[in-house]
Amino acid sequence: MSGKIETRLSDLGITLPTATAPVANYVPYVKSGNLVHVSGQITMENGELKFVGKLGKDYGVEEGQKAARLCALNLIAQLRAAIGDLDNVTRVVKLNAFVNSAPDFTDQPKVVNGASDTMVEIFGDVGKHARSAVGVASLPLGVAVEIDGIFEVA
Repeated sequence: MSGKIETRLSDLGITLPTATAPVANYVPYVKSGNLVHVSGQITMENGELKFVGKLGKDYGVEEGQKAARLCALNLIAQLRAAIGDLDNVTRVVKLNAFVNSAPDFTDQPKVVNGASDTMVEIFGDVGKHARSAVGVASLPLGVAVEIDGIFEVA
């Protein structure tokens, strides 16, 4: 039987992607005590890069929010690979978000709301978290957004 988070995902029409393998010398997640640190997730969907470019040049805020949502879903997929049952998540602790930004783009927090809103949509109050939203000059593979996360588990 599905847990409450898996049921919520189904009710929302969300299918989590398969957790991807790392592309360099790191691991996708580290469990330490009751915390799971998930490595930065990019805008990969079904093995294909999405949202390659800069916010404020190639994409607007709304598209950036979709990119951040995709990163959030990839984070949750890695988290599920780490712990199995998403019902064991007791808190989304922190998201660190990096937004590939044109020099004059200053709406990084609005972009990252795409990930924050997704966490709350899926986990409810447990999904409310601290975060950073940082504009950067470039990101790996030229993607628009990369996000890592820290999660508390039972």
